[in-house]
Amino acid sequence: MNHLSELWDDPVIAVVRAPRIPDAAALCSALAEGGIRFTEFTYTTQDVTGHLTRASASGWRVGVGTVLTAEQAERGIDAGASFLVTPGCRPEVAQAARARGVPVVLGALTPTEVARAVDLGAAAVKIFPARSFGPGYFKDLRGPYPDVPLVASGGVNAGNAAEFLAQGALAVCAGTDVVPPAAVEAGDWAEITRRAREFTRACAARA
Repeated sequence: MNHLSELWDDPVIAVVRAPRIPDAAALCSALAEGGIRFTEFTYTTQDVTGHLTRASASGWRVGVGTVLTAEQAERGIDAGASFLVTPGCRPEVAQAARARGVPVVLGALTPTEVARAVDLGAAAVKIFPARSFGPGYFKDLRGPYPDVPLVASGGVNAGNAAEFLAQGALAVCAGTDVVPPAAVEAGDWAEITRRAREFTRACAARA
């Protein structure tokens, strides 16, 4: 995600939260076949750095999420993460990302937090939890922040993704709607491709 503009053409980030991932590269391949080319593994998954290494070595665009500390940021980058994602504004993570030249998507919710994320050098700002405030909230944020790239995360699914994009989100995060933990653990790549394709087709309705 070094070129954030790519999210306009591929506006979905698959967020993988599964206790076990049998083959991270195969998972990324299944998602890409369905049209999702950005994958975020998270620190809530065991051996996340191993998954990052294997997937990035296969050429996939992978990042690491739920990054809370500078140490986690460094480990993720060393393992091959090309972008970092935090659940909230984390100055030390932003500093580590800036020092390594890796873009960071900082989490925020309120207008004040969005401004803080921008001041910290966020490449984009993740609005979480998006479902709780709805697509209209993104239109509201566009008023004072017309040039800030916003990412909708939390409760985004095939039924509402297009509306988040239409109301001003640069991209959306697809979670269990696309990558349910059971399907990931079972290595059911065909099912994940089907879900990814359904999700990206829904996003194509973006106004």
